[in-house]
Amino acid sequence: MTDEPPRPGLLPSRRSLLRAGAAAAALPLGFGMGGVRAWGPGPAVPFDPGPICRPTAAEATAGRLKPIKLAWNATAICTAAAPLAKERGLFAAHGLDVEFVNFGGSTEALLEAIATGKADAGIGMALRWLKPLEQGFDVKITAGLHGGCLRLLGAKSAGITDIASLKGKTIAISDHASPAKNFFALLLAKAGIDPETGVEWRPYPADLLNLAVEKGEAQALADSDPRTWIWLKDPKFAEVATNLSGEYADRTCCVVAVRGSLIRGDRAAASALTRAVLEAGHRLHADPEDAARIFSGYGGRGSVEDLAAMLRSQHHGDRPVGADLKRQLVLYGDELKQVNVLKRSTDTAKFAERVYADVLS
Repeated sequence: MTDEPPRPGLLPSRRSLLRAGAAAAALPLGFGMGGVRAWGPGPAVPFDPGPICRPTAAEATAGRLKPIKLAWNATAICTAAAPLAKERGLFAAHGLDVEFVNFGGSTEALLEAIATGKADAGIGMALRWLKPLEQGFDVKITAGLHGGCLRLLGAKSAGITDIASLKGKTIAISDHASPAKNFFALLLAKAGIDPETGVEWRPYPADLLNLAVEKGEAQALADSDPRTWIWLKDPKFAEVATNLSGEYADRTCCVVAVRGSLIRGDRAAASALTRAVLEAGHRLHADPEDAARIFSGYGGRGSVEDLAAMLRSQHHGDRPVGADLKRQLVLYGDELKQVNVLKRSTDTAKFAERVYADVLS
């Protein structure tokens, strides 16, 4: 396998350069510019993932691939870095033989599977994982993977065009612990609407959320891509907000997490897995069409063109680690306390230190 040459793009903005400097100062030596997003319109600004995303000689030793089980959701487009890493040989280049465990069940069951060794690591949404991690699962977050993929859609016929218009309305969700509910509850609270009493959250089967709105049983829906992206094509819906709206434009959405016992017993394997997924995220950012084709082969819903467009709408060029990721975990923790997801007594700074593990330095 050979790397493709970088594609020409726009020059980074002044804001991008400032963020690059801040990010480089916070990350381990040698990481380069791998965690910096290319801000502004136009094609992504390509960057070298840096030596932290290249395998060591030991990792790449032929014939000595370490078996690893990675839990993921094969229907979630935002986890497309995982099959890309497998199909483009990135896991093998980092000394790993990765077996996917497709996990569509409850988050608690997924984290328990990782904590008890039925899986070694997983990729999932931070806003679904933070509450179970508060409860003590021996699973550590090692990297952020991207920003975006949650959308709040409103019925145009009901006049739902912004957060304020949701007061007193019903929002269709997949379940009461969904990351979409958790995130958009934060936006409601910031807009002065009590997320517990100011709206009604009504659960439906995930694939039927749009029908609930069309039948008038709800006036809005909150869920994730690829469903929300596909539903947004229907002119009856308007996009009210995403988890990249406003101050959340630089927040990570999905994270990589590894079982604590693997980190303690084989830190090199935990590091290799995290590096491989980060490198896959870099390649996805540079070539979303290739990632979309691969994900489509794993059963991803939607055309390759739609899947690539979804990936471009997300921010796969921003993959925080280290101090930057811990800062984001603290912010999420503080906000989730305000909407009664995390316990009010939780010390979020200590919580972030407990649930994050630096396996890259």
